[in-house]
Amino acid sequence: MLYRLSFVLILALAGWGAQAALPVALPGVNDQSTVALPSLADMLERANPAVVNIATRSTVVEHNRLLADPFFRRFFNIPESRRRYRRTQSAGSGVVVDAEQGYIVTNNHVIDGADEISVGLSDGRTLAAELVGRDPQVDVALLKVPAENLVAIQFADSAALRVGDFVVAIGNPFGLNQTVTSGIVSALGRSGLGIEGYEDFIQTDAPINPGNSGGALVDLRGDLVGINTAIYAPSGGNVGIGFAIPANMTAAIIQELIDTGSVNRGYVGAVVQPLNRELAKAFDVLPADGAPAGVVIVDVQPASSAEKAGLAPGDVILQMGDKKITSVADFENQAAVMFIGDRLDIVLVRQGKQRTLTLEIFADTQEEVAGQRIGPRLNGVMLQNLSAADDLGGGVLVSEVTRNSGAYAYGLRAGDIIVGANRITVTDIAELREAVRRDKRQLMLRVYRNGRFGPITIR
Repeated sequence: MLYRLSFVLILALAGWGAQAALPVALPGVNDQSTVALPSLADMLERANPAVVNIATRSTVVEHNRLLADPFFRRFFNIPESRRRYRRTQSAGSGVVVDAEQGYIVTNNHVIDGADEISVGLSDGRTLAAELVGRDPQVDVALLKVPAENLVAIQFADSAALRVGDFVVAIGNPFGLNQTVTSGIVSALGRSGLGIEGYEDFIQTDAPINPGNSGGALVDLRGDLVGINTAIYAPSGGNVGIGFAIPANMTAAIIQELIDTGSVNRGYVGAVVQPLNRELAKAFDVLPADGAPAGVVIVDVQPASSAEKAGLAPGDVILQMGDKKITSVADFENQAAVMFIGDRLDIVLVRQGKQRTLTLEIFADTQEEVAGQRIGPRLNGVMLQNLSAADDLGGGVLVSEVTRNSGAYAYGLRAGDIIVGANRITVTDIAELREAVRRDKRQLMLRVYRNGRFGPITIR
């Protein structure tokens, strides 16, 4: 089971993973030797001050299905004040990324729903923080605190990481400030875990535990290579499998949040699939060593960024910008850091010849969108945005459902209003698209129909 690392303030100190220990002595070195023992202390003295504790307070509604239904309350004239609320506290970690401006990065799930956010520094100070912006699909949030005597961490090039590189995790597991554990990079480019909408995780065996969320994964220079975000464990404690968001992806999200306060992804408009040996041979892109690389475009949506760039079905994409594309996950993760107005070169093979096209990301301006642009389970569905001024506060109107479609068979009908997908509230088509990316195994919709809310699961 996958677990996020922030925790409600409960002291549970069981389940510590084994830490990598440095040797207490070196062969041939006696107790009187002046030869220094191996140590990470100097590196940590530089890196530790940049890692902070994040504490939040939230007000949550105690759920009652009937009282949560606005139409039930309206019918029985139950005032809003009848709702019951309670206060909660939680904690996680964060990293100072800009000392001059006071920017701190953490995980979105650490601060999600928080009314108050405070930052505890390594020198004992506690500062009130404001939320600059967040990206739930990558699980990144950016905070800002008064910029006074802060220490920022340096970013490493996470693309240069290799399996086997030594890394150190710094954070506040179980509320224990400035906890340090060490390990190695176990794998790169982990995806398909169902944790986030976009996944390109660094996997590490450095022991990390609840409360490490948003903390730093650093190399032996003390430079940031990733933001710790999740662990894999049956019981919620560390068993040597943790995941971190790469620093390069984090940096791109941070810059977008600083520039705009939100993440404005465009829609590429190309549907791709893996390139197996048979397809590689058919498209004349099978290398001499017999290992196919790239992804093949199977569909290009009309009026999309991909169509305007000249991409076409049958094109085999080998590279996007400076990133080589070897899988569908590579393609989608590159899309995660492409925002409206961005331009990058696409290296592809078409009819056996290599070509380079320039892709510019545009906003999706269509008033009505075909469901297949959102995900294959919505083939045969047409969708429209509702106004935010609507009583529901927005949503996605199902304007058409073909009778022979899978969506129709599972119960979706024209006139339904989609207000949630995969346990995420959606107010427009863009949010629906991002929610669908989150879990590709099935599509769980929450729809409003004839005055009632209900679930529809499309498998």
